[in-house]
Amino acid sequence: MSNKPRVVLIYTSDTKQFEGAYLRDCLEQGGVDVVHIDPSIRPAPDVGAEIPPTEIAAEAGHTLEQVRDLKHEGKCQAVMTDGVCKRLSRLYAEDNISGVLAVGGSMGTGLACTAMQQLPFGLPKMMISTMASGFTRPYVGTRDIIMSHSVADISGLNTVTRSVFRNACMAMAGMANNYQAATVTEKPLVLISTLGTTELCSKRVRQQLESQGCEAVTFHTTGTGGAALDEIATEQDVACVVDMSLVEINDFIAGGMCSAGPDRAKAALRAGRPVIFAPGNVDFIIGGPIAEARVHFPGKKAYHEHNPALTAIRTDESDLRKLVEHIAGLVREEASGPVSFFVPLKGFSNHDSPAGYLLDTTQPPILKRLLDEIMPSSVEVVAIDAHINDTEFADALAAAAMKHCAPRIKS
Repeated sequence: MSNKPRVVLIYTSDTKQFEGAYLRDCLEQGGVDVVHIDPSIRPAPDVGAEIPPTEIAAEAGHTLEQVRDLKHEGKCQAVMTDGVCKRLSRLYAEDNISGVLAVGGSMGTGLACTAMQQLPFGLPKMMISTMASGFTRPYVGTRDIIMSHSVADISGLNTVTRSVFRNACMAMAGMANNYQAATVTEKPLVLISTLGTTELCSKRVRQQLESQGCEAVTFHTTGTGGAALDEIATEQDVACVVDMSLVEINDFIAGGMCSAGPDRAKAALRAGRPVIFAPGNVDFIIGGPIAEARVHFPGKKAYHEHNPALTAIRTDESDLRKLVEHIAGLVREEASGPVSFFVPLKGFSNHDSPAGYLLDTTQPPILKRLLDEIMPSSVEVVAIDAHINDTEFADALAAAAMKHCAPRIKS
């Protein structure tokens, strides 16, 4: 190998021999060396893959013949996916790669993206896929995977596929040629959750923390944002989590569109990170188009059509009780560090304000009462006579976070 950056190219030569050869040629024209991982299962021509199917099967503890004898595409795929994950992890650990590019249909996309999801943020990752124009969340997950829509089926080279493939290769080559591994910050790291409806608060919290020597990373809580926050809370040395947008938990409980699943918020608690909760955006559940939302969530006090695809459905005391009980359960089961809960007594989001469409001034005091009744005594519950987007509330959150960060700031 030369001193050029190395890009891992994942494709199955049993189905994509000619397309893969073209991708390799384009990458090499872009100034990178190529390491081809070939997870083919069926007999395939020898294309000179640096890591052939026999090695991928062996990584997973099988021979290729044993994989073929499974005679079930899903089971075969699972073994080869395991093998690719293990080999790709080792290549990254050896500090030998500057990017990963893959091409595939639904099966190839599932395999390659599963492997890419285990790689860290910052390493270039790109998937050329027939699935890239549809529901990409299962493939991208919480990682920075770039999905490139193949437009045409990945079956032969033509005017469309040549253009798509070449563009993707040149983009990957450009990233690989300029790749620098992310450095770990020496500043105390704070993770913040938010939505646009609480951005005034989260922005001020972030700016306050940054002005005092911290690094703050904000996550958009639409299902994957909170999950990404949870992952980083485990993977990195986080000084504090300001979890001030809990709509993903609301949606998990109520069946809304932006659920992040049952494990949302567990990671930071389990890792012993200081966690500051605030009830941002708990004034609503996120539903689909308004006509559907009225059917799916009947009898609610108010429905706000945020846009044609999304409706904010006003929560009530029953919803808030379920939310508090859920979080209290997480704290009892998982928390090994300090936990506090700050309550803005004048509203939970832009929608829950005099300028919004879901204002209900009775709910914040109810939430405070529920927290006092249900939360473990170890959780400090702090009420602030302000709206969540008011300066006073943001400053209170920032001050609480700084108590955890200050000892880490180098003089």
